Amino acid sequence: MASIDVLKARFYSYDKMYSQDLREQSFVEWPFREECECTPAKMAKAGFVHCPSENEPDVACCFFCLLELEGWEPDDSPWSEHIKRSPNCGFLSMRKDFTELTVAEFHHLEKERLKIYIRKVCHKKMAYLRDEIDQKLKDLNSMLNSIH
Repeated sequence: MASIDVLKARFYSYDKMYSQDLREQSFVEWPFREECECTPAKMAKAGFVHCPSENEPDVACCFFCLLELEGWEPDDSPWSEHIKRSPNCGFLSMRKDFTELTVAEFHHLEKERLKIYIRKVCHKKMAYLRDEIDQKLKDLNSMLNSIH
């Protein structure tokens, strides 16, 4: 799962990824090609951007909801996987091509994209704080037990 820094970098760079062509261009090193369900064209059409890591060559992330998926199989349908794991993604419910959006519609989508980003960052920070609290409690209990 992406760190807060990675989420931030993706959020700020993915504002250009409303364009299916730009998304498809990100799949230059994508391991699945012809005769697969998850070709670069189909991945891009489903809203994904290729963002491989050193250890995971098939990581893809939705530019809109920041859903990150890896472990793709040749017969995986990008659209189905996206809907299954992020049914409320605003990109999935877009009824128009990006070039046909009004300024108001684009503004609304960008506001939704920002809310998703903020929510994900807050969840990560809260998880980090919970871990810190748990560790502090263990340390304090250990100190208490050593006193007795």
